[in-house]
Amino acid sequence: MPVWDVIGPVMIGPSSSHTAGAAHIGRIVRMCWGGEIKRADLYLRGSFAGTGAGHGTDKALIAGLMGMTPDDPKIKDALKIARSAGLEFHFYAEDAAGAHPNSVRAVISGDGRTLEAVGYSVGGGAVVLHRLDGFQVDISCSLPAIIIMNKDVSGVVGAVTSYLSAHGVNIATMKLHRDARGGLATMVIELDASDGKVDAKVIKELHPAIVRVIEIEGER
Repeated sequence: MPVWDVIGPVMIGPSSSHTAGAAHIGRIVRMCWGGEIKRADLYLRGSFAGTGAGHGTDKALIAGLMGMTPDDPKIKDALKIARSAGLEFHFYAEDAAGAHPNSVRAVISGDGRTLEAVGYSVGGGAVVLHRLDGFQVDISCSLPAIIIMNKDVSGVVGAVTSYLSAHGVNIATMKLHRDARGGLATMVIELDASDGKVDAKVIKELHPAIVRVIEIEGER
């Protein structure tokens, strides 16, 4: 079902890009982090920076980082709820050449690790996860997806695709990126929503070169 059909009157705030989209981005960043978030530095770009507070972008992003959906009535109190929960957050305006006008760079830190994600809203609550820890990802997150970070050696792609095939999971799209030959690589796989759920822990053990596996639930 198109996002426009479900946003309607339940959307919190005046703009689907600045509220529903921002909350969606926050939820995706939370999925990538894989747990509760204790610190978030959010660098708003373009119109997100120019009108973000007035349109509720700040509240929506923080709400998403806490796991709230775009139609959650608690979004209006998200900043207060976050402070009470011990979530430390900071907002900055950032001028990045070529950046999408409704975009944010989120830097999440804690427990001795850091994650950086760039996402943008395209309207109607739909978003794109553009970059993750320096790698270009460019997925809509409307479908379930797995993002695999691995050392660039042979056999990783085959191990993953064989696992998915053996478990009856169909690949909708697949993108491969690497920083340099023999360096680090990413595998971004969108899956058909009707197929069975994959097990990230099992995928992590499929090949010794796999460093990290991230699951994206999908929004449809």
